[in-house]
Amino acid sequence: MELFNVTVNTVSFLLCDSQKNKLCVLLYVVLSSFMLLTICGNLLVIISIIYFRYLHTPTNYLILSMAVADLLIGALIFPLSMTVSLKPCLYIYSLLCNLRSTMDVTMGVSSLLNLCCISVDRYYAVCHPLIYKTKITDCVAMKMGLGSWAVAILCGIFVFLLFFILDECDTSCLFALIAASVVVYYIPTIVLLFMYTKILVVALRQARSIHNTISQNTKSKAVSSTERKATKTLTIVIGIFLIFWVPLFLSYSFVPLDSFILYVLLEPFNWFAISNSMLNPFIYAFFYTWFRRAFKMIISGKIFQGTNTVLCYILFVSLLSLWLSSE
Repeated sequence: MELFNVTVNTVSFLLCDSQKNKLCVLLYVVLSSFMLLTICGNLLVIISIIYFRYLHTPTNYLILSMAVADLLIGALIFPLSMTVSLKPCLYIYSLLCNLRSTMDVTMGVSSLLNLCCISVDRYYAVCHPLIYKTKITDCVAMKMGLGSWAVAILCGIFVFLLFFILDECDTSCLFALIAASVVVYYIPTIVLLFMYTKILVVALRQARSIHNTISQNTKSKAVSSTERKATKTLTIVIGIFLIFWVPLFLSYSFVPLDSFILYVLLEPFNWFAISNSMLNPFIYAFFYTWFRRAFKMIISGKIFQGTNTVLCYILFVSLLSLWLSSE
């Protein structure tokens, strides 16, 4: 394994050993742009849901929880991954490796578990609409979001402690991520696919029923249409998440630990996975008219004219200071 590490680090070092290297500069510019888009986009989502009362729904609270994970990926993991990827000589520092693996696992698990919670929310909204508002309340959604973060933090602590047990950065990082791929990726993914298969079957049945029934109340039609659109949008979010993360977890699962191919694929697949955090705000803006309105009001500064100006400033300054402290 040492031979493979030396080979990969040597190739990476030759790629970015000089600040004048045009490819290295280009990578810095591109990855920095991704980082800024991720931070700004998810910051818009967070402020929108917190500030606008009409966005205070159980589904949006779960979206808020996932946006926080995406924001932290942009503010913390992006800078650290840029350092590790473009300055590979720093990879010899074990703490850097351990912190990166810990945050990767924590944020990845949080996002995936929040998506599982969203699938439960959509299941009740589509399959059991009559009891949806009693089963999935704001309090229940917040508890699901907090529970997802609690499990994610525990997984991160496991990875952090595993390093000290195994006493080798490369071995501990890879072993932990392989274990995580099975426990916190494949199992939740199976749950997600199962839930959304049931949702799809019920949604298609309801669509046929509504189409064939003439005496439908206008209000119930509107509600059903809204729920179907929300389900469609969140299904796209989940599908894109799985597509972006599949290559990384498959490489951990099926490529041998001592294979040179694993080390060649690791960095590109890791960047491909965390870049998913940049896309969700654009999906919300494209499909949700109320998010578009909220984004416009925030960007134009109109929200600072209301009574919650102090809250917005405090939120903005705290998140900005969090990002600056990570630099």
